[in-house]
Amino acid sequence: MSVAVVFDSAGTLLRTYRVARDILHDEMLTEVETTTITFGSDARVLVVLHLHSRDVMEAPEDQCLSEFFLEQSIGFGVACSRRVIPAEEVGNLLYNDEHARIGDLQACIRQVWSCCKKESIVTMNSGVILNMEIPGIEFTVTTGGRPFEGAKEAISELHRMGVPAYIASGDRVAKLERMGDYLGIPRERVYGVATPSMKARIVEDLKEQYDNVVMVGDAINDLNAFRKADLAVLTEQQSDRKPPVLYASVDRVIHNVSEVPGIVAELLTDTAATGKSATI
Repeated sequence: MSVAVVFDSAGTLLRTYRVARDILHDEMLTEVETTTITFGSDARVLVVLHLHSRDVMEAPEDQCLSEFFLEQSIGFGVACSRRVIPAEEVGNLLYNDEHARIGDLQACIRQVWSCCKKESIVTMNSGVILNMEIPGIEFTVTTGGRPFEGAKEAISELHRMGVPAYIASGDRVAKLERMGDYLGIPRERVYGVATPSMKARIVEDLKEQYDNVVMVGDAINDLNAFRKADLAVLTEQQSDRKPPVLYASVDRVIHNVSEVPGIVAELLTDTAATGKSATI
């Protein structure tokens, strides 16, 4: 019987520090869940930007972000949204916004740097949350993180068991591949800029290759993938403040990513005993 495990990244494999700057209210929000902010309105879209922090920090703080994006040919990916919004509409709004300034994103980057400067940051991403009704950039966001203690060992244990590990995340592919290198997950098993629907599709596709697919995640953008998985595992390692719908949609709740190999071992044992696929 074959099993594969799909992990979200931020909050699941990575202890992540997230900040957002509320452009409309000129307010900095710390220790936030960017997906929760995004899902607070069906007009919001979380967009991951393909840029380097140092380039942002070197730009004039009063420059429009949209102007900077165009000058630097900055690409983007849609990380999550409550409804399907065409990429053309997202791009049109992103590249023509007149609200956000470089200084808004610089403030987010500085905040993350100041918090994580003593850590070995494996991933650092920046983006924006667009509001299609404003219309314009409502928040600038930056996240920084490092693998949870025990994450690398958990992946190694799964591989020793013959169980492949995958990453499906809304973060940038390049950042995720470097994290995969550190954790020992081959780059061909890393899927970046994955929206909630894309995560669910990844799980569905893997179910055609494996008898059982386990999804491990921590946030509302993992909900669709949880519902498609043979076994859904919610982790509270980053935070135990989760929407009730997540608890109602999973099979197991864990407090540490190091618990995953044991859960998979139980699944393998139960399946061997019954002679067919099983959930626990």
